Amino acid sequence: MSMLTPPGMGGQYRITGGKYPRMRPPRRRGRLVFAVVASVAALGLVGWGTLQLIDVFTGGTRKSSAAGPKADCPTKADPAAHVTALPKPGKITVNVYNATARTGLAKGTADELKKRGFKIGAVGNAGKDFDKKVKGTGILLGPDSALNSSLPVLATQVAGAERRTQAGRKGADLDLILGDGFKALSSRPDATKALTALTAPQPTASPKKSC
Repeated sequence: MSMLTPPGMGGQYRITGGKYPRMRPPRRRGRLVFAVVASVAALGLVGWGTLQLIDVFTGGTRKSSAAGPKADCPTKADPAAHVTALPKPGKITVNVYNATARTGLAKGTADELKKRGFKIGAVGNAGKDFDKKVKGTGILLGPDSALNSSLPVLATQVAGAERRTQAGRKGADLDLILGDGFKALSSRPDATKALTALTAPQPTASPKKSC
């Protein structure tokens, strides 16, 4: 039996040539499993790091699925809600004219408006355009610029009065032309309540969730 014959083969097999089988222990599966797990973990770390870099360069705008329920999202303030800026009564000059047959109506009304803080201009009978022609409570007349400023303020004192603007009218004064339906100015509590409501914040849209 040759010295190259592996022990235990009983001399039945002979190794010839320059190559011969190597006797090595079987590979362990544990190493293969460990290599696979290590690769998956490395890929996971690379992916997580990539997402973090994206958040950094995009300002963190990416939405996270781990966020709380929508009920916890902050509510954005409604930009449409605002307080209307209106002139104070002391900044408004009112001319009071009587278009009825009752005497002293213009003066008595002007005196009461003055007590409520308005400035009083001219007081007297209405001109021919309105004299005996105003059947309602009265007419509030002013320039175009007064439509959404001083006219609404004066209207809180004269419930039911018609509001009109006059194109090309000079100055900021207002005219209060008293008609046949006029009895008296609105009560002070009612006028104050109407003026408060006029200057209160007026939201035009419901609040929106920011997420």
